[in-house]
Amino acid sequence: MSSSRRDFLKQSLAAAGAVALDPASYSVGKESFPASSSHKQPRFEPAYLQMERQGKLKTIETELWEIFKSCRCCPRACGANRLKGQKGVCSSTFMLKVHSAVPHFGEERPLVGRGGSGAIFFSNCNLLCCFCQNWQINHRGDGNYITHDDLAEMMLDLQRRGCHNINLVTPTHVAPHIVKALRIAIPQGLRIPLVYNTGGYDDLEVVKKLDGVVDIYLPDFKYMDGKNAAKYSNGASDYPEVAAAVIKEMHRQTGELKVDDKGIAQRGLIVRHLVMPGNIAGTDRFVQWVAKELSTKTYVNIMAQYHPMHKAFDYPEISRRITRNEWQQALQWAREAGLENLDK
Repeated sequence: MSSSRRDFLKQSLAAAGAVALDPASYSVGKESFPASSSHKQPRFEPAYLQMERQGKLKTIETELWEIFKSCRCCPRACGANRLKGQKGVCSSTFMLKVHSAVPHFGEERPLVGRGGSGAIFFSNCNLLCCFCQNWQINHRGDGNYITHDDLAEMMLDLQRRGCHNINLVTPTHVAPHIVKALRIAIPQGLRIPLVYNTGGYDDLEVVKKLDGVVDIYLPDFKYMDGKNAAKYSNGASDYPEVAAAVIKEMHRQTGELKVDDKGIAQRGLIVRHLVMPGNIAGTDRFVQWVAKELSTKTYVNIMAQYHPMHKAFDYPEISRRITRNEWQQALQWAREAGLENLDK
């Protein structure tokens, strides 16, 4: 583990009472970042460009809008007719709502580089974890309603500011909006990778439709036990099976993470796993699953930053931070499973 990782862990375990970092705090003025050429690699082209040239993006968009008529964007399949303004379990209707669009420097190193990851934080969420670090956005729904043209301009602006990718944070419930905006941004020059940053509770049919649209998948695998998923994530008892299936599909589409000569991610899969108190997340089983079902070379970020937020204090067993021993044990499990590409 690198010294920076040790320092982070020390700060994480010592900072009792700290709150989740507001994504808006990453906002940086345009003048702060000179234009970066790292996204102009001559040998790289985002997958979505070819899909648009072939006319396939339009078809995908149409198919995704059909899902909105009786919403099954996620495994909850609540059936809300969002095209007519009905509200789904995620508290979203047809309207597109975004909290912020900013260069983000808190992501994995291959996503951040020098110019940052161009994070667009969508309001609301389909998973609704009780310990959510960004509960103001995901539960309370903070943000502003925007148009598809606005979303396309956000993507283009992040590219102009030197970001290495467009990082779609909590995109599951707004997939058709994303494809619509993408089709508007492409003729205006969007050329950087698209990152699908999800909690892992996605509909397999939707993920399959995104084949060739998404360059980099960034899912969580939060729990290996359905009872814990149901308890802490709004009744999502099928989470382990769902996450396993969609992450395997993401891996099939994009493979292991590929980077350019500067170490910047261009295509592939990054899997996140948050270590929780008392091994509630099932970290020992998670690392074994990655090794057996994906590859020991899969880029995995085993995260130490859990701290109780939102309604976590209603559950005594998760009302504390993880200990140093719990973190070290998680890393040991990963090494024993043979994982070779851990985030550092």
